[in-house]
Parts: sequence; C-alpha cells; structure tokens
Amino acid sequence: MNKYLFIIKTQIIKSMTYEFNVYGNILMQTIIMITSAYFWKALYTGRGTVGGVDADSMLTYIIISSALSVLLITNVERRIEKSVDKGTVATDMMKPVSLFGVFFAEDIGSIIALIFQNMIPILLIGSVMIKLPVMADIRDLPLFLVSVVLSFLINWLIAALFGMIAFTAVNISALIQVKKHLLRLLSGSIIPVWFFPDSVARVLSA
Repeated sequence: MNKYLFIIKTQIIKSMTYEFNVYGNILMQTIIMITSAYFWKALYTGRGTVGGVDADSMLTYIIISSALSVLLITNVERRIEKSVDKGTVATDMMKPVSLFGVFFAEDIGSIIALIFQNMIPILLIGSVMIKLPVMADIRDLPLFLVSVVLSFLINWLIAALFGMIAFTAVNISALIQVKKHLLRLLSGSIIPVWFFPDSVARVLSA
C-alpha cells in the first residue's frame, strides 16, 4: 500500500509543476461553462421550465457538470499504449507491483491535483459569474458523493479496458478521443440525459 501512496504523492507533485496547462484547462472549461450557461438562459427566456427543469436547476447542473468533468480525465489508456509501443509491458508486469495498480494510483494522484487545480476554481468562477450552485436537499449529499466516486471508478475501468486495444492496434489516439467525447455525450455532460428520447434516457440512467 505504501508503494501506491508514494506513486499518488509523486503524481500530485508532477501535476502541480505544469502551471500553463492548469491555467489553459481552467480557461477552456470556463469558456465552455459560460457559453453553455448563456445558451440555456436564452432557451429558457419566456419559459418557466424546459423538460420539467427550471432555469436555476439547469444552471446549477451546468456548473456542477463542468466542475466534475475532471473525472473524465484518465491516462491509463495512453500508459498502456506507451508500454506496448516501447515493448516494456512484459518487464512492467514482472515488477513487484500491480501494473494496473500503478496506473490507477497515477490517475488518483492526477485527480487529486485536478480537484484543487481545476474543480474548485471552476466552482468558484461559476458561483461568481453564473449562480451559486445549491442542492435542493442537503441530505442527498452523501448519495451524490458516492455516485461521483462510482462514476470515476466506472470511467476508469472503461478506459483501462479500452486501453487493451493497444495490443491489437498500431495507434489508438484517435479512438481515445472518440471514446472521450462519446462518454461526455452519453453521461449528460454536454446534453442533460433527460433531453434524450425516453428509450435512450432509460438505458443511460439504469
């Protein structure tokens, strides 16, 4: 366990060194968040609700989904691809640590760093420039946090399985981008799930 904690700590320190990437990601997410907010504000003009959801709830959804988008960032696919390309995957698997355990610890470290580098700044910017996101019922907070953790784990496992394609494909960079944007779409990050057709929404919400 101490070995994985050391990997997490090392990855946090490494992530903190790229300041330009941090500012660039915050700027990009802020632009997307504000653009989405103004789009939905325009859509709600003269309407009380759209799809059974009022404007305030939609704006809260936009801010929270923008902040949580950092959970979609995983590096396990590229790490697998890199190991296969360099031919080091066999020696990596012979090390006295689990290969996927190392990849998972690295992504955990990156996520912890991103919480402070991206998630919290985006929440603060959204609260100031759009609205303060408030939960309808604070008693739902524990369930919300559990769902966030489970969402990250499911996303990471999908990414790890997807990375196995590297054993049969020359390059999976394009496929990784397709997978990333498809997950954003199907997770409701771009368009809320309740706007999907009922049959699709039931499958995605199951």
